[in-house]
Amino acid sequence: MAAEIQPQPQARKPCLLSKIEGFQEVVSTAVIIPKEDGVISVSEDRAIRVWLKRDSGQYWPSVHHTMSSSCSCMSFNPETRRLSVGMDTGSICEFVLSEDYNKMTPARTYQAHQGRVTVVLFVLEMEWLLSTGQDKNFTWHCSESGQQLGTYRTAAWVSGLQFDVETRHAFVGDQSGQVTILKLEQDSCSLVTTFKGHTGNVTALCWDPAQRVLFSGSSDHSIIMWDIGGRKGTAIELQGHNDKVQGLCYASHTRQLISCSSDGGIVIWNMDVTRQETPEWLDSDSCQKCEQPFFWNFKQMWDSKKIGLRQHHCRKCGQAVCGKCSSKRSTIPLMGFEFEVRVCDSCHESITDEDRAPTATFHDSKHSIVYMHYEPTTGNLLTSGTDKVIKLWDMTPVVS
Repeated sequence: MAAEIQPQPQARKPCLLSKIEGFQEVVSTAVIIPKEDGVISVSEDRAIRVWLKRDSGQYWPSVHHTMSSSCSCMSFNPETRRLSVGMDTGSICEFVLSEDYNKMTPARTYQAHQGRVTVVLFVLEMEWLLSTGQDKNFTWHCSESGQQLGTYRTAAWVSGLQFDVETRHAFVGDQSGQVTILKLEQDSCSLVTTFKGHTGNVTALCWDPAQRVLFSGSSDHSIIMWDIGGRKGTAIELQGHNDKVQGLCYASHTRQLISCSSDGGIVIWNMDVTRQETPEWLDSDSCQKCEQPFFWNFKQMWDSKKIGLRQHHCRKCGQAVCGKCSSKRSTIPLMGFEFEVRVCDSCHESITDEDRAPTATFHDSKHSIVYMHYEPTTGNLLTSGTDKVIKLWDMTPVVS
């Protein structure tokens, strides 16, 4: 059963504009067509569909193309109207859509991977097609010639991919919870660094080139903001979901992060605040407040003739404490904790009502989200759910 969303006092909320139904299987990826009342979707039922809004207000498919196998992912470039579709077979099929979006012409097929394609990304400025697959390979092809330019073997299969055009850095998030940064050249790449902050697999990545900040979402329900450009990898944790994070996007004009999760939660994070890095948990054999031994500290238990206690950690200071010395709970929004977490008693006394002021708002999409896409020019958000329904939302009431 989906976890209950914990609402914050907020009058404004996303407005549901429309639903697109009639799919036989789950829609794996869908995007809003900018400057058009349209949506492109690919799904496990092997179908590529282009939906246009009619005068009746309903969306009807102007293109319905059936592929030879399941469609796992896609990338659409509105400037060239180039649609790149990743397949379950490991190939990537490229199409060009007509100006009126009523026709789709096959252009090229890339034999990119030995397993299911997990992410595909077309970079117009470089004329590169980046892709990852369950064969644990990250590859990039020349979209003009169709030739493979290079490949990199990842630690686990990749579930998140972003690219920075200015520096030619690729950000790769995988199933081990690691984020890898690669520097791409025309036919080679080099490892820059790796980050490991999640206890679950990376499920989504979002890159903001202006602030040079990378956001990563995970199956561990958390989001981490990596300050790549400013403080060289400083990590800020955001805790506001009760289930796997399925999508991330950043509204740079308002400095708000939008995140979605499997439980249907849509969270709007205010990133225009000075956030604090969460402390590392300290190691100790006894409570760092009352000095009572923890249950594995046999020597101190014997010497003091006391029964060992269970170890906890204060989320604000990171100290190892016993349950008696950390009996309180509190939200710490500037540390990313929008839900109440354990804090030691002394830290609880130092947290003011102003410190507890929320920096995020919570909304329920009422379907289990598997994918999301935000279109900043219209302020509309698309969510695709396990209920085989696409929902379109007006986000301007909350992202403004």
